[in-house]
Amino acid sequence: MNCVLAIDIGGTKLAAALVDEEGCILRSATRPTPRTEVMSALAALIAEVTAGGPAPQAVGIGCAGPLDLATGTVSPVNMPSWRGFPLRDEVHKLTGLPTLLAGDAQCFALGEHWLGAGRGCSSLLGIVVSTGIGGGLVIDGAPLLGPTGNAGHVGHMSIDPYGERCECGGRGCVERYASGPNMTRWALDNGWSPSPDASATAVPEKSLVHVHDANPGAGTARDKQGNGSTEGSQGVAPFADNRENGPLGGGRGNGPVEDGPLGDGSGPFGDGRVNGSPGDEEHTHNEEGRAQGEGQRADARALARDAAAGDEIAVQAFERGARALAGMIASTAAAAEVTTVVIGGGVSAAGSVLFDPLERALDDVAGLAFVRAVQVKQSTLGVRAGLAGAANLAWQALKSTT
Repeated sequence: MNCVLAIDIGGTKLAAALVDEEGCILRSATRPTPRTEVMSALAALIAEVTAGGPAPQAVGIGCAGPLDLATGTVSPVNMPSWRGFPLRDEVHKLTGLPTLLAGDAQCFALGEHWLGAGRGCSSLLGIVVSTGIGGGLVIDGAPLLGPTGNAGHVGHMSIDPYGERCECGGRGCVERYASGPNMTRWALDNGWSPSPDASATAVPEKSLVHVHDANPGAGTARDKQGNGSTEGSQGVAPFADNRENGPLGGGRGNGPVEDGPLGDGSGPFGDGRVNGSPGDEEHTHNEEGRAQGEGQRADARALARDAAAGDEIAVQAFERGARALAGMIASTAAAAEVTTVVIGGGVSAAGSVLFDPLERALDDVAGLAFVRAVQVKQSTLGVRAGLAGAANLAWQALKSTT
């Protein structure tokens, strides 16, 4: 059976899987990312996944950045033991196989385009909104990686040249307004504190996926795609057919969740990481974690719950973040004519709290017809999108050589 080896590398977790051409998972495994000796842990993980299974034909890797495709090196911000680490060469030496490398958010976009919410669209922007904001572009079915592999850094597009100074050194970056920690920081600075019962208040699940369309009667993606479930039940059968560990793209399946390649990302905000440094909760900013009152944690989870309950400042924080995202989406659509935007990451689990103001903001800032026609959807693969994208990266490379 033909298959490729897909690898997803982040600051908290290493995941690997054998994936066939239809997107079915044949074998998979995961393990925590160690502070040191990461390559040794990755080598053991690869040996575990490939032992006794069909021989893969190529390797696709999605890794937290920054990275340099010219040299095949990576320097993930939350993996201090890897600075200029020659990941592509090391995996090639280990496996003897053609090895492809891309950023984690780029693999998120590619996975959603192949088997997720962007399936069938011509051009896609994938956005990961969590501790930071990352992105990836898929144009005419192929990932747009850029000369060094860093294309798609939409979190550091400036939506206000006179705006706040970003941690990256730029000014007015989207991430400064719309990431989980930065929305929380703004809310705290403006007098918000988490309600005492925030931990017991559920984030509503209505309107989890929206469509921004030039046609006012077009309705939402829920109308067009069925019930709008984030479990990937809109016919994403190949990637959902995990023959060993349960579904990767469509719910839990029969296998134990912890045995799946990314099975610990279940509830809202619970994945922590939907591919890489933008979504890795391991390095959550300190200001997001400030305790407010007895046992209450001031973070994006509490902010979303309070916004859903109508807290004025919490609502304003999400509206402010959504408007920044809308400006970035409209600008990217105008520059690259993307037809679909897929949003994942822990903050996207806020559902209508994020997507409703985003839809309103897009209605306001988008002008040209092809920009107004962009569809905005929530990720259906979630934390699984990175492995799907890494696998597709390898399959595309194989097809280009035949």
